[in-house]
Amino acid sequence: MQTHFTERDLEQPHLREAERVLRTCVHCGFCNATCPTYQLLGDERDGPRGRIYLMKTLLESRDDDNQATEETRLHLDRCLSCRNCETTCPSGVEYHKLLDIGRAEIERRVPRKAPERAFRFALRKALVDPRRFKALLKLGLTFRPLVPGPLKAKLPPEPVDAGVRPEGRDHERQMLILEGCVQPSLSPNTNAATARVLDRLGIGLTSAPEAGCCGAVDFHLDAQDAGRDRARANIDAWWPYLEKELEKEGEAGCEAIVQTASGCGAFVKEYGDILADDPAYADKAAQVSALAKDLVEVMEGESLDGLALENGERLAFHCPCTLQHAQRLGGHAEDLLKRLGFQLTPVRDAHLCCGSAGTYSITQPALATQLRDNKLDALEEGRPDVIATANIGCQSHLAGADRTPVRHWIELVDDALTPATSDELRPTSSP
Repeated sequence: MQTHFTERDLEQPHLREAERVLRTCVHCGFCNATCPTYQLLGDERDGPRGRIYLMKTLLESRDDDNQATEETRLHLDRCLSCRNCETTCPSGVEYHKLLDIGRAEIERRVPRKAPERAFRFALRKALVDPRRFKALLKLGLTFRPLVPGPLKAKLPPEPVDAGVRPEGRDHERQMLILEGCVQPSLSPNTNAATARVLDRLGIGLTSAPEAGCCGAVDFHLDAQDAGRDRARANIDAWWPYLEKELEKEGEAGCEAIVQTASGCGAFVKEYGDILADDPAYADKAAQVSALAKDLVEVMEGESLDGLALENGERLAFHCPCTLQHAQRLGGHAEDLLKRLGFQLTPVRDAHLCCGSAGTYSITQPALATQLRDNKLDALEEGRPDVIATANIGCQSHLAGADRTPVRHWIELVDDALTPATSDELRPTSSP
């Protein structure tokens, strides 16, 4: 695509990056064929090709051209950031990077109106602190009838028992785990099940107390600087555990950072990009991104002979967009589950987004509900006993329809371990 930035424009790093991405696009339109919002709305401006043109016009326009800015915001807000278009694109357009630039530019030129800014600020503050979210969740469960519809659907039916979580300190192999923001409250058994299964594989999990939200919530809710600050804080929290491993001096450190929520994993793997211009953190961020692994990447490289499984459930696997399009791990979890003996049902249009997309299901409830119902129809065609997924946002969003049960896939693996194996190997210590 031809661009019209001036030499002065290109002195700005974000415009140089935008030009690089724009010039890779040939406007073929293949991306529209797999864009969930274009399929629903049929508007060129609600597909990647149209949004790219809108962002090009925005970035090349004067700062006072507010009409172009407001029109672009409307259509960028409807984008799920699912990155399906990137998987489809034959030219390798890094659409998500252009999207981040475009959204930041809109906010710089024309900040949102006060009520919307307040709503997004409250959403960020409610989600990024695990203790605050736990308190708000408890309040919501207590007064469930008073909770607004879109939020009520996010509430779990009842508290889930996480069971015993092994500490795993005696294992020679150690990995860090990002606990997450909302997952410890909405699905506390996910990380506990992860610790139990990896314990059986000879891997201990360590949680860095100072590590917090990955930063994705802030970054995608008009607070990109706050998202970068959270990334820096996590790097600082993890670095002492990783430094020993990286330097290979003395006691071995943690060999990887395990992510059980694919949305968090996708963002941590972007730390190297979002902090590339920070001289104090660029190198560390790149190394942290390289060490970040989704749980399926850890398990598929291990010998699973010691996991004796007993299962009779038919399951449909929902592969989150952050796993298949952002991390390019589509099919990996499915292959692992088959390898373990699970019976997977076929899923039509498995590449399409379920509508969760971080906070999208809250900020765009009508579109998100349409996408969720379409996804559940496709997942349920094979009549599964349970739907498995790999991201807490998708899990909560799909479960909100109150149809087929939805769980993280590692919970199903943990449940399917034979009682004898569980009794013999499960530690007695509590988390």
